[in-house]
Amino acid sequence: MEYVQERVTTLHDFTDPVPDAPVEDAAVVVPLTEREHASLAAERVFTALEDVAPGRVVVALRADADRVADVNAWLGSFDVAHETLWCDGPRLADRLADAGLEGKRGKGRDVWLALGAASDAPYVAVHDADARTYSRGHVPRLLFPLAHGFDFSKGFYARVENRRLYGRLFRLFYEPVVATLIETHDEPILDYLGSFRYALAGEFAATSDVIRSLRVQRGWGLEVGTLGDAFHAAGFERSAQVDLGIHEHDHRAVGGPAGLSTMSEEVGAALFRAVEEGGVDPDYGALPDRYREVAERFLRGYAADSAFNGLEYDRAGEREQVAAYADAIAPPGGDDRLPAWNEAPVSTAEVREAARDDLEAAREGAT
Repeated sequence: MEYVQERVTTLHDFTDPVPDAPVEDAAVVVPLTEREHASLAAERVFTALEDVAPGRVVVALRADADRVADVNAWLGSFDVAHETLWCDGPRLADRLADAGLEGKRGKGRDVWLALGAASDAPYVAVHDADARTYSRGHVPRLLFPLAHGFDFSKGFYARVENRRLYGRLFRLFYEPVVATLIETHDEPILDYLGSFRYALAGEFAATSDVIRSLRVQRGWGLEVGTLGDAFHAAGFERSAQVDLGIHEHDHRAVGGPAGLSTMSEEVGAALFRAVEEGGVDPDYGALPDRYREVAERFLRGYAADSAFNGLEYDRAGEREQVAAYADAIAPPGGDDRLPAWNEAPVSTAEVREAARDDLEAAREGAT
C-alpha cells in the first residue's frame, strides 16, 4: 500500500471508505447496451445504486427498437430514480440531424446525450455497467472531491484477473506513448495526461459547469478526450483522482472490429488531438519506432511485477500488441467531436423530449 501524491491530487483507498458526498445533488450517467442489461454485472451495479440513492440516474441506452421495452422494464424493477434515454430512437435521430449532429454512433455519443440530460444537476458522475466488482462506495468516492474544492474527479483501479494483468490498451499503448512524448516535449498537457493512474477508466465525475464544457468524442476516444478538456477546464489544481480498488471487467480480443487494435486507433486520435491542442507538435514519422523502444521498458517492468506477484505473463504476446498499436500512431485527422453543451445547436430539453417520445412509442409497440 502506498500513499504518494501525484501532480494531480490522489485519494487512496486505505480503509475501504464510503465517504460523505453530495450524492443527493448528483446525477449518475450509466451507458448501457441491450447485451449488458440483466447481466450479473449490471444487476450488481443497479442494486448498489439503490443503496447509494443518487438524485437521479440517467441510463444512456443503446438498443434495437424491439428490445427497448424489455430493457426499460428491467430498469424499472430497481428502486432508483432513473431516466432511460434511448439513444437510437428515430425522433431523436431526426432532431440531431436537423441540428447537423448526425454522424458516427458509439459509446461517446451516447454518453454525450446523457451528459446533457444530467447537466441540470450540480454534480454528474459517469461509470460503466460492466464492472463485476462494482461497489456502493464508487459514486460517493468519485463525488467526494467535488465537495472539497475540485471540479473534476477521475477513478483509477487495478485490472488484475485470472492471475494476469489486464488494462492492456492503457498499459501497452497510452502509457508508453505519453512517456515517449514527454522525452522531447515539456508542455504541461503531457504531465497532466501522464499523472492519471488509469487514464482510460470510464469512471469520472465533474461539476455541471465542467460537464457542459466537454467536447465529447463519439467513440472509444471518450475517456482521453475528457481528460484533454478537463486539463483546460480544471487543470492540476482542481483535478483529483480516486482509488476505486480492483475492477473486473469484460475483456476484448486484440483483433476484430470491436477489438483493442481498432479501439487504439480512436484512442490514439483523441490523444494526439488533445496534445496538439495543448501545444505539442509530435513528430509522427519518428514516434512509432521510439514508442516501440519505450514500450520495451514497460514490458520489462510488467514482466518483473507479474513474477513478483506470481502472475502469468505473456511477454511475446504483449510485444505483438505493441507492434499492432504502433499502427495507431498518426495525425488525428478530421475532428468529429460533439459540441460542448454550452454551445450545442440543440437543447437538452429537445433531446430529452425526443428520447421520451421514442421510448413511449417503443413501449406501445411492444404491447
